[in-house]
Amino acid sequence: MATTKEIKNRIKSVKDTQKITNAMYLIASTKMRKAKKDLEATRPYFDHLQEEIKRIFRTATEVSGKYFYDEESEKYLKGSDAYLIITADKGLAGAYNQNVIKEVLKIVKHPEDAKFYVVGEYGRHFFEAHNIHVEETFLYTAQNPTLDRARDMAEILIRGFENGEIRKVSVIYTDFKGGMSGEETCVKELLPFSKEDFLTENHEKIKDPYFEFEPSAEAVLDAIVPSYFTGFIYSALVDSFCSEQDSRTTAMDSANRNAEELLEDLSLEYNHVRQGAITQEITEISSGARGQAKNIEKRIKKKKELEALRQEEAENGNEIEKEVQS
Repeated sequence: MATTKEIKNRIKSVKDTQKITNAMYLIASTKMRKAKKDLEATRPYFDHLQEEIKRIFRTATEVSGKYFYDEESEKYLKGSDAYLIITADKGLAGAYNQNVIKEVLKIVKHPEDAKFYVVGEYGRHFFEAHNIHVEETFLYTAQNPTLDRARDMAEILIRGFENGEIRKVSVIYTDFKGGMSGEETCVKELLPFSKEDFLTENHEKIKDPYFEFEPSAEAVLDAIVPSYFTGFIYSALVDSFCSEQDSRTTAMDSANRNAEELLEDLSLEYNHVRQGAITQEITEISSGARGQAKNIEKRIKKKKELEALRQEEAENGNEIEKEVQS
């Protein structure tokens, strides 16, 4: 059984850890609120871009573009499949990172034939540990996603697509649904775009005679797509960042609750051990007192016996003296 000193040291260690987890909970909550605010401030612009692309397809019946391919033409695309994988810079966020890695391993059957662009130190360390090559382009931190970083990523991926080095571009990220819905790991194929994603709900193209395009609908479409591509990457970065902080707040809150339960158990154990030690001390003192009392009784009895013996000897001596005198 542990001693009271050992239990007190464990209680102190748990309390110190609890201070760290509580601080991480507060920091993650603050970061999540800020990221959600940034996402809400920028999302309308990119939603409007998507609506404009839909309007182009509704207006121009036969419009096409270099970023749009049908199923037949996709067969002739050259290059490797590229994956933009968004993870965190550190752990302590529940299953957030593991879910992203599992999704990558599930959809990528031949890693040696693919190009990986990883955001977040956790993902980079995983690929390095498994000897999977990662392109040295995106060495950005997963913290504080910005439009500039998203724009840099979009430019490099689009350039690789246009040069024929990249055949397809997919983004693997965590969608932050918020509330009780939690998070969901998503795989979105961004390039090449499918026209089906921009048609109306009933898949009908509506002719709008009030719009004209200069110099052409294709040129306008090709100019809008990079901005839309950038917006989606930025949205994925912020969604993933929100999901990471939400997972971390949940994990740290769970750690705090577990620490409270552990402290209760340790306090109860400490009280039991302390009470046992006090009871043992009382028992030892009582036993010692009883033993001492017995020793005192024995000494008194022995003393009385000696006094009686001395008195008897003295009486006998007096009698002998009288007989001698007579």
